Amino acid sequence: MKRAAFILILPFFVVITVSGSLPPTSKGIKPVKNIILMIGDGMGTSEIYAGYTCNHGHLNLERIRNIGFSKTYSTSYVTDSGAGGTAISTGNKTYNGAIGVDSTGKPVKTILEWAEEKGKATGLIATCAITHATPASFISHQANRSDYELIADDFLKTDIDVFIGGGRDHFQKRKDSVDLTLKLRDKGYTVAYTIEDIKNVQKGPVAGLLAPVHQPKWLEGRGNQLTESVNEAIRLLVSDKDGFFLMVEGSQIDWGGHANDINYLATEMVDFDNAIGAVLDFALKNGETLVIVTADHETGGLGLNGGNLVTGEIKAGFTSTDHTGVMVPVFSYGPHSEIFTGFQENTDLYFKMMDAFGFKNNR
Repeated sequence: MKRAAFILILPFFVVITVSGSLPPTSKGIKPVKNIILMIGDGMGTSEIYAGYTCNHGHLNLERIRNIGFSKTYSTSYVTDSGAGGTAISTGNKTYNGAIGVDSTGKPVKTILEWAEEKGKATGLIATCAITHATPASFISHQANRSDYELIADDFLKTDIDVFIGGGRDHFQKRKDSVDLTLKLRDKGYTVAYTIEDIKNVQKGPVAGLLAPVHQPKWLEGRGNQLTESVNEAIRLLVSDKDGFFLMVEGSQIDWGGHANDINYLATEMVDFDNAIGAVLDFALKNGETLVIVTADHETGGLGLNGGNLVTGEIKAGFTSTDHTGVMVPVFSYGPHSEIFTGFQENTDLYFKMMDAFGFKNNR
């Protein structure tokens, strides 16, 4: 374990706390039409401020005024992405490695599946494989997050309208020699392999499989692909008269934390924030969209020991090469956003999204 003295630098926001022991609800308020949930994997407050420094003192996140915190523990003190994603997607604390199942291994319905059942369009975007833990926890039900080919099978059991990420090999180069892209085409999907291919699609459903497994780092040429993916997904989803649910993951903030690589981490944070800006621009014009930005956990135990907002230089220390147990921020914008403030369990995010959509839930 790497140990370093560090100074915790918090962004200059006010946390709005909520009195009472029960989480607020939005009963009696008109349900929201769309929800866009954005998960910065491994993104704690230090990661956010690292991005702020790297971007010379600016983040789109600063546009959001409703802010709270999420307690990230799973059935263990420190969660992994499978359990963290499942808590947010289903409202269930579960064991590390679980995908869409509770602590006994029983499949539980996700917010994406609820939205689909209620007639809404649905989408998933990630900068890793679309079959990786966080996106998988919204659409799949598997005991083990490493069963990527079984997770890919689960995509065919849904009517998701748009998914964009890596993971092409989990659909095509499989141990069972089955090419799932052919089955996707049989279901009416356009299977796209580049962003330009997706831009040429006039209506969904679309399966964007942009890399054999994970997409490249931003530092290695991924460019503006995440923001473009978000814009294209919204373009395809917004035409649904019943609204939509979209989950967007900035996956590789986490990987920069695991690698204790501050440049990797900070640039991935800036890339994720650019996508946040595109979503906020849409939500501002649309007026019927709730935006939630949070994380499944923090990674690396990042401390910021110095920096320069003019040059973007960051001096960092890490306490771990793994996840930590600290709370992570929850930013919310748009209709019903006030119910996401204060301290809350990560499972509360599911119930609050259900409330915001006006869906009957099992609170």
